[in-house]
Amino acid sequence: MIDLKLVQKQPEVLEKALKARCSDLSVEEFLQLDGRRRALLTEVENLKSRRNAASAEVAAQKRAGGDAAALLEELGQLSDRIKELDAQAAQARSEVETWLLRVPNLPHASVPVGRDEQENVEIFRKGHIPVFDFAPREHGDIGTALGGLDFVRAARLAGSRFALSLGWAARLERALSNFFLDQHTGHGGYVEVSPPYMVNRASMTGTGQLPKFEEDLFGLRDWEYYLIPTAEVPLTNLHADEVLAEDDLPRAYCASTPCFRSEAGSAGRDTRGLIRMHQFTKVEMVRFAHPDDSFNQLDLMLDHACRLLELLELPFRVITLCTGDMGFSAAKTHDVEVWMPAQNTYREISSCSNCTDFQARRANIRFRPKGGKTVWVHTLNGSGLPTGRATAAILENFQQKDGSVRLPKVLAPYMGGLEVIEPA
Repeated sequence: MIDLKLVQKQPEVLEKALKARCSDLSVEEFLQLDGRRRALLTEVENLKSRRNAASAEVAAQKRAGGDAAALLEELGQLSDRIKELDAQAAQARSEVETWLLRVPNLPHASVPVGRDEQENVEIFRKGHIPVFDFAPREHGDIGTALGGLDFVRAARLAGSRFALSLGWAARLERALSNFFLDQHTGHGGYVEVSPPYMVNRASMTGTGQLPKFEEDLFGLRDWEYYLIPTAEVPLTNLHADEVLAEDDLPRAYCASTPCFRSEAGSAGRDTRGLIRMHQFTKVEMVRFAHPDDSFNQLDLMLDHACRLLELLELPFRVITLCTGDMGFSAAKTHDVEVWMPAQNTYREISSCSNCTDFQARRANIRFRPKGGKTVWVHTLNGSGLPTGRATAAILENFQQKDGSVRLPKVLAPYMGGLEVIEPA
Protein backbone atom coordinates (compact mmCIF):
# COMPACT_ATOMS: atom_id res chain seq x y z
CA MET A 1 0.00 0.00 0.00
CA ILE A 2 1.28 3.46 -0.81
CA ASP A 3 1.70 6.22 1.78
CA LEU A 4 -1.63 7.97 2.41
CA LYS A 5 0.13 11.25 3.25
CA LEU A 6 1.96 11.18 -0.09
CA VAL A 7 -1.33 10.95 -1.96
CA GLN A 8 -2.88 13.71 0.12
CA LYS A 9 0.07 16.12 -0.08
CA GLN A 10 1.53 15.25 -3.49
CA PRO A 11 -1.27 13.87 -5.65
CA GLU A 12 0.63 14.90 -8.76
CA VAL A 13 3.38 12.38 -7.89
CA LEU A 14 0.88 9.54 -7.79
CA GLU A 15 -0.85 10.76 -10.94
CA LYS A 16 2.47 10.67 -12.83
CA ALA A 17 3.26 7.19 -11.47
CA LEU A 18 -0.18 5.82 -12.42
CA LYS A 19 0.22 7.19 -15.93
CA ALA A 20 3.63 5.51 -16.23
CA ARG A 21 2.13 2.23 -15.03
CA CYS A 22 -0.75 2.50 -17.53
CA SER A 23 -3.27 2.38 -14.68
CA ASP A 24 -6.83 3.57 -15.17
CA LEU A 25 -7.18 4.72 -11.54
CA SER A 26 -8.18 8.35 -11.07
CA VAL A 27 -6.38 10.43 -8.44
CA GLU A 28 -9.29 12.87 -8.57
CA GLU A 29 -11.58 10.05 -7.42
CA PHE A 30 -9.34 9.50 -4.41
CA LEU A 31 -9.26 13.22 -3.55
CA GLN A 32 -13.07 13.30 -3.60
CA LEU A 33 -13.33 10.19 -1.40
CA ASP A 34 -10.73 11.45 1.04
CA GLY A 35 -12.24 14.92 1.08
CA ARG A 36 -15.61 13.45 2.07
CA ARG A 37 -13.96 11.31 4.75
CA ARG A 38 -12.18 14.31 6.27
CA ALA A 39 -15.29 16.49 6.12
CA LEU A 40 -17.29 13.84 7.97
CA LEU A 41 -14.57 13.48 10.62
CA THR A 42 -14.50 17.24 11.14
CA GLU A 43 -18.29 17.40 11.50
CA VAL A 44 -18.30 14.46 13.93
CA GLU A 45 -15.56 16.00 16.08
CA ASN A 46 -17.42 19.34 16.21
CA LEU A 47 -20.63 17.61 17.24
CA LYS A 48 -18.81 15.57 19.90
CA SER A 49 -17.33 18.79 21.31
CA ARG A 50 -20.82 20.31 21.41
CA ARG A 51 -22.15 17.15 23.10
CA ASN A 52 -19.46 17.33 25.76
CA ALA A 53 -20.27 21.00 26.38
CA ALA A 54 -24.01 20.26 26.56
CA SER A 55 -23.37 17.42 29.02
CA ALA A 56 -21.44 19.81 31.26
CA GLU A 57 -24.28 22.32 31.02
CA VAL A 58 -26.83 19.66 31.99
CA ALA A 59 -24.77 18.77 35.05
CA ALA A 60 -24.50 22.42 36.01
CA GLN A 61 -28.24 22.98 35.56
CA LYS A 62 -29.06 19.98 37.73
CA ARG A 63 -26.68 21.13 40.49
CA ALA A 64 -28.37 24.54 40.42
CA GLY A 65 -31.82 22.96 40.53
CA GLY A 66 -32.74 24.32 37.08
CA ASP A 67 -34.68 22.78 34.22
CA ALA A 68 -32.36 20.83 31.86
CA ALA A 69 -35.10 19.35 29.64
CA ALA A 70 -34.16 21.40 26.56
CA LEU A 71 -30.50 20.51 26.94
CA LEU A 72 -31.33 16.81 27.36
CA GLU A 73 -33.39 16.89 24.20
CA GLU A 74 -30.48 18.53 22.36
CA LEU A 75 -28.15 15.86 23.73
CA GLY A 76 -30.40 13.13 22.38
CA GLN A 77 -30.47 14.75 18.95
CA LEU A 78 -26.69 15.20 19.02
CA SER A 79 -26.14 11.56 19.94
CA ASP A 80 -28.40 10.36 17.12
CA ARG A 81 -26.62 12.58 14.60
CA ILE A 82 -23.18 11.52 15.83
CA LYS A 83 -24.15 7.86 15.53
CA GLU A 84 -25.32 8.49 11.97
CA LEU A 85 -22.17 10.39 11.03
CA ASP A 86 -19.90 7.79 12.65
CA ALA A 87 -21.41 5.16 10.35
CA GLN A 88 -20.95 7.43 7.33
CA ALA A 89 -17.35 8.18 8.35
CA ALA A 90 -16.59 4.47 8.73
CA GLN A 91 -18.02 3.83 5.27
CA ALA A 92 -15.99 6.73 3.84
CA ARG A 93 -12.82 5.39 5.49
CA SER A 94 -13.52 1.94 4.03
CA GLU A 95 -13.94 3.44 0.54
CA VAL A 96 -10.61 5.27 0.86
CA GLU A 97 -8.84 2.09 2.04
CA THR A 98 -10.39 0.06 -0.78
CA TRP A 99 -9.20 2.61 -3.30
CA LEU A 100 -5.67 2.58 -1.85
CA LEU A 101 -5.57 -1.23 -2.00
CA ARG A 102 -6.09 -1.02 -5.75
CA VAL A 103 -3.12 1.30 -6.28
CA PRO A 104 0.09 -0.36 -7.58
CA ASN A 105 3.48 0.41 -6.11
CA LEU A 106 5.26 3.52 -7.32
CA PRO A 107 8.01 2.67 -9.83
CA HIS A 108 11.56 3.49 -8.79
CA ALA A 109 13.22 6.36 -10.63
CA SER A 110 15.62 3.93 -12.37
CA VAL A 111 12.78 1.92 -13.99
CA PRO A 112 12.40 2.56 -17.76
CA VAL A 113 9.07 4.09 -18.70
CA GLY A 114 7.10 2.03 -21.21
CA ARG A 115 3.72 0.51 -21.96
CA ASP A 116 4.43 -3.22 -22.31
CA GLU A 117 7.03 -5.97 -22.67
CA GLN A 118 8.19 -4.52 -25.98
CA GLU A 119 9.76 -1.64 -24.05
CA ASN A 120 11.66 -3.71 -21.47
CA VAL A 121 15.41 -3.12 -21.45
CA GLU A 122 17.95 -5.92 -21.85
CA ILE A 123 20.88 -5.69 -19.41
CA PHE A 124 23.14 -8.58 -20.39
CA ARG A 125 23.32 -12.12 -21.80
CA LYS A 126 25.30 -15.13 -20.64
CA GLY A 127 25.97 -18.63 -21.90
CA HIS A 128 26.29 -20.17 -25.34
CA ILE A 129 23.17 -20.77 -27.39
CA PRO A 130 23.31 -24.36 -28.69
CA VAL A 131 23.61 -25.01 -32.40
CA PHE A 132 21.91 -28.17 -33.67
CA ASP A 133 22.40 -30.10 -36.91
CA PHE A 134 18.76 -31.12 -36.66
CA ALA A 135 15.44 -29.37 -36.00
CA PRO A 136 15.17 -29.01 -32.20
CA ARG A 137 11.99 -30.38 -30.69
CA GLU A 138 9.79 -28.84 -28.01
CA HIS A 139 10.30 -30.04 -24.46
CA GLY A 140 6.80 -31.52 -24.21
CA ASP A 141 7.43 -33.78 -27.19
CA ILE A 142 10.88 -34.74 -25.89
CA GLY A 143 9.62 -35.55 -22.39
CA THR A 144 6.70 -37.57 -23.76
CA ALA A 145 8.91 -39.54 -26.15
CA LEU A 146 11.29 -40.35 -23.29
CA GLY A 147 8.41 -41.61 -21.14
CA GLY A 148 8.79 -38.97 -18.42
CA LEU A 149 5.92 -36.57 -19.15
CA ASP A 150 2.30 -37.61 -19.61
CA PHE A 151 -0.11 -34.81 -20.44
CA VAL A 152 -2.93 -37.11 -21.54
CA ARG A 153 -3.26 -38.86 -18.17
CA ALA A 154 -2.81 -35.54 -16.37
CA ALA A 155 -5.75 -34.11 -18.31
CA ARG A 156 -7.78 -37.19 -17.42
CA LEU A 157 -6.93 -36.74 -13.73
CA ALA A 158 -7.44 -32.97 -13.52
CA GLY A 159 -7.83 -31.16 -16.82
CA SER A 160 -5.76 -29.00 -19.14
CA ARG A 161 -2.62 -27.17 -17.95
CA PHE A 162 -1.53 -30.03 -15.71
CA ALA A 163 1.38 -32.44 -16.16
CA LEU A 164 2.18 -35.89 -14.83
CA SER A 165 5.86 -36.67 -14.25
CA LEU A 166 7.07 -40.27 -14.20
CA GLY A 167 10.39 -41.96 -13.47
CA TRP A 168 13.34 -39.82 -14.49
CA ALA A 169 11.12 -36.71 -14.89
CA ALA A 170 9.75 -36.99 -11.35
CA ARG A 171 13.26 -37.51 -10.02
CA LEU A 172 14.56 -34.57 -12.07
CA GLU A 173 11.93 -32.30 -10.54
CA ARG A 174 12.95 -33.44 -7.06
CA ALA A 175 16.64 -33.11 -7.97
CA LEU A 176 16.21 -29.54 -9.22
CA SER A 177 14.27 -28.51 -6.13
CA ASN A 178 16.92 -29.97 -3.80
CA PHE A 179 19.75 -28.49 -5.88
CA PHE A 180 18.20 -25.02 -5.78
CA LEU A 181 17.58 -25.20 -2.03
CA ASP A 182 21.11 -26.43 -1.34
CA GLN A 183 22.55 -23.55 -3.33
CA HIS A 184 20.42 -20.95 -1.58
CA THR A 185 21.00 -22.24 1.93
CA GLY A 186 24.65 -23.19 1.41
CA HIS A 187 25.84 -20.24 -0.66
CA GLY A 188 23.16 -17.57 -0.45
CA GLY A 189 22.60 -17.47 3.30
CA TYR A 190 18.88 -18.21 3.07
CA VAL A 191 16.96 -19.95 5.84
CA GLU A 192 14.88 -22.80 4.43
CA VAL A 193 11.19 -22.74 5.37
CA SER A 194 8.43 -25.27 4.86
CA PRO A 195 5.31 -23.06 4.92
CA PRO A 196 1.58 -23.83 4.65
CA TYR A 197 0.33 -24.20 1.08
CA MET A 198 -2.90 -22.45 2.05
CA VAL A 199 -3.12 -18.95 3.52
CA ASN A 200 -5.86 -16.63 4.72
CA ARG A 201 -7.20 -13.45 3.14
CA ALA A 202 -5.02 -11.20 5.30
CA SER A 203 -1.86 -12.88 3.99
CA MET A 204 -2.99 -12.56 0.37
CA THR A 205 -3.84 -8.90 0.98
CA GLY A 206 -0.45 -8.30 2.60
CA THR A 207 1.50 -9.26 -0.51
CA GLY A 208 -0.91 -7.61 -2.95
CA GLN A 209 -2.77 -10.58 -4.48
CA LEU A 210 -6.00 -9.34 -2.93
CA PRO A 211 -8.29 -7.65 -3.58
CA LYS A 212 -7.19 -6.86 -7.14
CA PHE A 213 -6.24 -10.34 -8.41
CA GLU A 214 -8.79 -12.61 -6.76
CA GLU A 215 -9.76 -14.16 -10.11
CA ASP A 216 -6.18 -15.44 -10.50
CA LEU A 217 -6.36 -17.41 -7.24
CA PHE A 218 -7.78 -20.78 -6.27
CA GLY A 219 -9.98 -20.27 -3.21
CA LEU A 220 -11.43 -23.02 -1.02
CA ARG A 221 -15.21 -23.30 -1.01
CA ASP A 222 -16.77 -22.47 2.38
CA TRP A 223 -13.34 -21.64 3.81
CA GLU A 224 -11.51 -18.32 3.96
CA TYR A 225 -8.35 -19.97 2.59
CA TYR A 226 -6.52 -19.67 -0.71
CA LEU A 227 -3.98 -22.01 -2.32
CA ILE A 228 -0.72 -20.10 -2.60
CA PRO A 229 0.22 -18.83 -6.09
CA THR A 230 3.85 -18.60 -4.89
CA ALA A 231 5.77 -19.10 -1.64
CA GLU A 232 6.30 -15.34 -1.67
CA VAL A 233 2.96 -15.05 0.12
CA PRO A 234 3.67 -17.11 3.26
CA LEU A 235 7.37 -16.12 3.37
CA THR A 236 6.68 -12.38 3.21
CA ASN A 237 3.95 -12.69 5.82
CA LEU A 238 6.28 -14.52 8.22
CA HIS A 239 6.85 -11.18 9.95
CA ALA A 240 3.39 -9.63 9.51
CA ASP A 241 2.48 -7.39 12.48
CA GLU A 242 6.04 -7.66 13.83
CA VAL A 243 8.77 -5.14 14.64
CA LEU A 244 12.24 -6.42 13.76
CA ALA A 245 15.49 -5.18 15.23
CA GLU A 246 17.68 -3.16 12.86
CA ASP A 247 20.54 -5.60 13.46
CA ASP A 248 18.30 -8.42 12.18
CA LEU A 249 18.34 -6.95 8.67
CA PRO A 250 18.72 -8.24 6.07
CA ARG A 251 16.81 -11.47 6.60
CA ALA A 252 16.57 -14.09 3.85
CA TYR A 253 14.24 -17.08 3.47
CA CYS A 254 13.65 -19.67 0.78
CA ALA A 255 11.07 -22.39 0.27
CA SER A 256 10.15 -25.04 -2.28
CA THR A 257 6.39 -25.32 -2.66
CA PRO A 258 3.72 -26.20 -5.17
CA CYS A 259 2.18 -23.07 -6.68
CA PHE A 260 -1.43 -22.82 -7.84
CA ARG A 261 -2.62 -20.30 -10.42
CA SER A 262 -5.83 -20.05 -12.40
CA GLU A 263 -4.03 -18.27 -15.27
CA ALA A 264 -7.10 -16.10 -15.76
CA GLY A 265 -6.91 -14.16 -19.00
CA SER A 266 -4.20 -16.38 -20.52
CA ALA A 267 -6.40 -18.55 -22.73
CA GLY A 268 -4.52 -19.79 -25.76
CA ARG A 269 -1.08 -18.98 -24.34
CA ASP A 270 1.40 -21.85 -23.79
CA THR A 271 -1.30 -24.48 -23.58
CA ARG A 272 1.24 -27.20 -24.40
CA GLY A 273 4.16 -28.19 -22.20
CA LEU A 274 5.38 -26.98 -18.84
CA ILE A 275 5.53 -23.21 -19.30
CA ARG A 276 2.12 -22.05 -18.03
CA MET A 277 0.53 -24.50 -15.59
CA HIS A 278 -2.24 -24.45 -13.01
CA GLN A 279 0.11 -26.28 -10.63
CA PHE A 280 3.89 -26.23 -10.60
CA THR A 281 6.78 -26.43 -8.14
CA LYS A 282 8.99 -23.40 -7.50
CA VAL A 283 11.74 -22.43 -5.12
CA GLU A 284 11.15 -18.86 -3.94
CA MET A 285 13.55 -16.37 -2.36
CA VAL A 286 12.32 -13.60 -0.03
CA ARG A 287 14.43 -10.95 1.68
CA PHE A 288 13.66 -8.29 4.31
CA ALA A 289 15.98 -5.31 3.99
CA HIS A 290 16.82 -1.90 5.40
CA PRO A 291 15.46 0.83 3.08
CA ASP A 292 19.01 2.13 2.50
CA ASP A 293 20.18 -1.31 1.39
CA SER A 294 17.23 -2.83 -0.48
CA PHE A 295 18.47 -2.20 -4.02
CA ASN A 296 21.82 -3.78 -3.14
CA GLN A 297 19.79 -6.76 -1.91
CA LEU A 298 17.92 -6.82 -5.22
CA ASP A 299 21.23 -7.12 -7.10
CA LEU A 300 22.30 -9.89 -4.72
CA MET A 301 19.06 -11.82 -5.25
CA LEU A 302 19.41 -11.47 -9.01
CA ASP A 303 22.95 -12.88 -8.78
CA HIS A 304 21.60 -15.89 -6.88
CA ALA A 305 19.04 -16.66 -9.58
CA CYS A 306 21.58 -16.21 -12.39
CA ARG A 307 24.15 -18.41 -10.64
CA LEU A 308 21.76 -21.36 -10.76
CA LEU A 309 21.44 -21.07 -14.54
CA GLU A 310 25.19 -20.77 -14.92
CA LEU A 311 25.68 -23.96 -12.90
CA LEU A 312 23.06 -25.66 -15.06
CA GLU A 313 24.96 -24.50 -18.18
CA LEU A 314 21.85 -22.82 -19.57
CA PRO A 315 22.07 -19.67 -21.72
CA PHE A 316 20.05 -16.74 -20.41
CA ARG A 317 19.58 -13.01 -20.46
CA VAL A 318 18.51 -10.41 -17.87
CA ILE A 319 16.07 -7.61 -18.60
CA THR A 320 14.67 -4.74 -16.55
CA LEU A 321 10.91 -4.47 -16.82
CA CYS A 322 9.42 -1.15 -17.86
CA THR A 323 6.76 0.63 -15.80
CA GLY A 324 3.87 -0.82 -17.82
CA ASP A 325 5.04 -4.44 -17.51
CA MET A 326 5.93 -4.61 -13.82
CA GLY A 327 3.94 -6.57 -11.29
CA PHE A 328 1.46 -4.83 -9.01
CA SER A 329 3.61 -4.80 -5.85
CA ALA A 330 7.01 -4.14 -7.44
CA ALA A 331 8.95 -0.89 -7.48
CA LYS A 332 11.62 -2.44 -9.72
CA THR A 333 11.89 -5.86 -11.36
CA HIS A 334 14.59 -7.76 -13.21
CA ASP A 335 13.47 -10.78 -15.20
CA VAL A 336 15.82 -13.63 -16.03
CA GLU A 337 14.93 -15.35 -19.29
CA VAL A 338 16.31 -18.73 -20.34
CA TRP A 339 16.89 -19.68 -23.98
CA MET A 340 14.31 -22.09 -25.45
CA PRO A 341 15.66 -23.51 -28.75
CA ALA A 342 12.35 -24.89 -30.08
CA GLN A 343 10.76 -21.44 -29.80
CA ASN A 344 13.98 -19.69 -30.84
CA THR A 345 13.54 -17.14 -28.08
CA TYR A 346 14.14 -16.40 -24.41
CA ARG A 347 11.40 -17.18 -21.88
CA GLU A 348 11.05 -15.95 -18.30
CA ILE A 349 12.34 -18.34 -15.65
CA SER A 350 12.90 -15.93 -12.77
CA SER A 351 11.53 -12.57 -11.71
CA CYS A 352 13.34 -10.64 -8.96
CA SER A 353 11.57 -7.62 -7.47
CA ASN A 354 12.12 -4.95 -4.85
CA CYS A 355 8.71 -4.07 -3.42
CA THR A 356 10.19 -1.33 -1.19
CA ASP A 357 7.75 -0.60 1.69
CA PHE A 358 4.61 -1.42 -0.33
CA GLN A 359 3.98 -4.90 1.09
CA ALA A 360 5.32 -3.92 4.52
CA ARG A 361 2.63 -1.26 4.87
CA ARG A 362 -0.09 -3.75 3.93
CA ALA A 363 1.25 -6.52 6.21
CA ASN A 364 2.47 -4.14 8.96
CA ILE A 365 6.13 -5.19 8.98
CA ARG A 366 8.51 -2.71 10.60
CA PHE A 367 11.93 -2.47 12.18
CA ARG A 368 13.22 -0.21 14.93
CA PRO A 369 16.41 1.75 14.28
CA LYS A 370 18.57 2.17 17.36
CA GLY A 371 17.15 5.02 19.40
CA GLY A 372 14.50 5.86 16.81
CA LYS A 373 10.89 5.33 15.83
CA THR A 374 9.79 2.26 13.90
CA VAL A 375 10.27 2.28 10.12
CA TRP A 376 8.74 0.14 7.38
CA VAL A 377 11.07 -2.59 6.11
CA HIS A 378 11.61 -3.21 2.42
CA THR A 379 10.57 -6.62 1.08
CA LEU A 380 12.04 -8.40 -1.94
CA ASN A 381 11.14 -11.62 -3.71
CA GLY A 382 12.53 -13.70 -6.54
CA SER A 383 12.14 -17.06 -8.26
CA GLY A 384 15.02 -19.32 -7.61
CA LEU A 385 13.85 -21.29 -9.67
CA PRO A 386 10.71 -23.07 -10.95
CA THR A 387 11.41 -26.75 -11.56
CA GLY A 388 9.01 -27.08 -14.49
CA ARG A 389 10.53 -24.35 -16.62
CA ALA A 390 14.02 -25.48 -15.64
CA THR A 391 13.13 -28.99 -16.82
CA ALA A 392 11.77 -27.59 -20.07
CA ALA A 393 14.97 -25.60 -20.65
CA ILE A 394 17.19 -28.63 -19.91
CA LEU A 395 15.25 -30.89 -22.29
CA GLU A 396 15.40 -28.39 -25.13
CA ASN A 397 18.97 -27.13 -24.73
CA PHE A 398 20.59 -30.52 -24.09
CA GLN A 399 18.59 -32.67 -26.54
CA GLN A 400 20.61 -34.95 -28.81
CA LYS A 401 20.01 -36.09 -32.37
CA ASP A 402 19.27 -39.67 -31.27
CA GLY A 403 16.42 -38.47 -29.02
CA SER A 404 18.39 -38.61 -25.77
CA VAL A 405 18.99 -35.68 -23.42
CA ARG A 406 22.25 -34.89 -21.67
CA LEU A 407 21.89 -33.70 -18.07
CA PRO A 408 23.90 -30.84 -16.53
CA LYS A 409 26.90 -32.16 -14.61
CA VAL A 410 25.87 -30.49 -11.33
CA LEU A 411 22.75 -32.64 -11.20
CA ALA A 412 24.57 -35.98 -11.33
CA PRO A 413 24.77 -36.35 -7.52
CA TYR A 414 21.04 -35.62 -7.28
CA MET A 415 20.16 -38.05 -10.09
CA GLY A 416 22.03 -41.07 -8.75
CA GLY A 417 24.85 -40.53 -11.24
CA LEU A 418 22.53 -40.45 -14.28
CA GLU A 419 24.14 -38.34 -16.99
CA VAL A 420 21.98 -39.04 -20.04
CA ILE A 421 18.27 -39.72 -20.40
CA GLU A 422 17.88 -42.21 -23.21
CA PRO A 423 14.85 -43.53 -25.08
CA ALA A 424 13.46 -46.69 -23.52
